[in-house]
Amino acid sequence: MRVEKCYFCSSPCYPGHGMMFVRNDSKTFRFCRSKCHRNFNKKRNPRKVAWTKAYRKTRGKEMAIDSTFEFEKRRNRPVKYDRDLMGKTILAMQRVQNIKENREERFFANRMKDAKAEKKQQARVEIEKSIELLAPAVASREQVMKNVVDSARARIAARKKQSASRLTNTASGSGEQMEE
Repeated sequence: MRVEKCYFCSSPCYPGHGMMFVRNDSKTFRFCRSKCHRNFNKKRNPRKVAWTKAYRKTRGKEMAIDSTFEFEKRRNRPVKYDRDLMGKTILAMQRVQNIKENREERFFANRMKDAKAEKKQQARVEIEKSIELLAPAVASREQVMKNVVDSARARIAARKKQSASRLTNTASGSGEQMEE
């Protein structure tokens, strides 16, 4: 069983799925779905259609150059079955897949790190441009914080005063508690 790649979007095209177009010069084009086939017939460039792998690679959103891609080459020559060779091949495929996933994660993290710094810079520029909109909000926030702090201090002072009065009442020697 061979899983082909869609000519337009590069997604996997499983046996019995999608369609195949054969040109007069015997070149074959496999498509995973009618969406890809229609776009191909409309002569759209996959590098300009945003949801394709080609677009993502040309825009730097996915890795385009990596040594793990060499393992995905199509091999047309059949190999004589050998159980040990197949076992080693499957282990190697899993190892390559793990390496590829780790590299993709690092690539994504580096991309996002740069994007995060750029986003932060854009936010700074936006704040500098429209600081007059934020000034009243900041002033009112400071006033609210001041009110909260003052009320908290007042509550603390009232508690201290109340506890001090209780201590003086118990120290005076009357065994009864005062009613409040």
